[in-house]
Parts: sequence; C-alpha cells; structure tokens
Amino acid sequence: MQSYSHSHYLAITLITTVLLLGSTQAQATEITPASMLANSCAGCHGTDGHSPGAIPAIAGKSTEFIETALKDFRSGNKASTVMERHAKGYTDEEIKLLAEYFASQK
Repeated sequence: MQSYSHSHYLAITLITTVLLLGSTQAQATEITPASMLANSCAGCHGTDGHSPGAIPAIAGKSTEFIETALKDFRSGNKASTVMERHAKGYTDEEIKLLAEYFASQK
C-alpha cells in the first residue's frame, strides 16, 4: 500500500475544492431585477413563461405585445380575472423589464 504525505492530501483537497467551486459558479443563474419580477408570474404562466396548462404561455411573445397587454390590464382596458390586480402593482419600468424578460425566453 502506498502512503501519501500530508501535503499530498492537502493538494488533493485544494484541487477538489477549486473544481467544485468552479462547477458551482458555472451552474449559477444570474438573478436580475427582471427575473425576480418574473418569479411572481410563474405560478400561472409557468417557469420562464412556459405555461404548463390552460393559462397562456408568454415566453417568446414580443416585448410590445406583453407591454401593451400589461398596461391594458392595469388600466382596465382589457378584461381579466386576476391580471388587472397584478398589473396595477407594476410601474411602467417594471412592465418594460417584464416584457423584455419574457420576450427573451424561447
């Protein structure tokens, strides 16, 4: 049986730690203000706008479409069951961020 020195174990531990940290950082997803806002949409529209059911998917819709729809819900110009209440909580800037976020989802 081969014996290893303390420094050999230390080197292996260091290399393993560096590899694990690198892999963790590569898997991390950047959290942006837009993605944080979009989290509240996931319950109905699905993760990243890919609806799993009867609620419309919004991933990949144009920025203009999403922005107009949210503003119409907010103003009451577009009838809805819950979207009017959600949209009223967003500023114009937040609506723009959401529209750009969902438009970028494929």
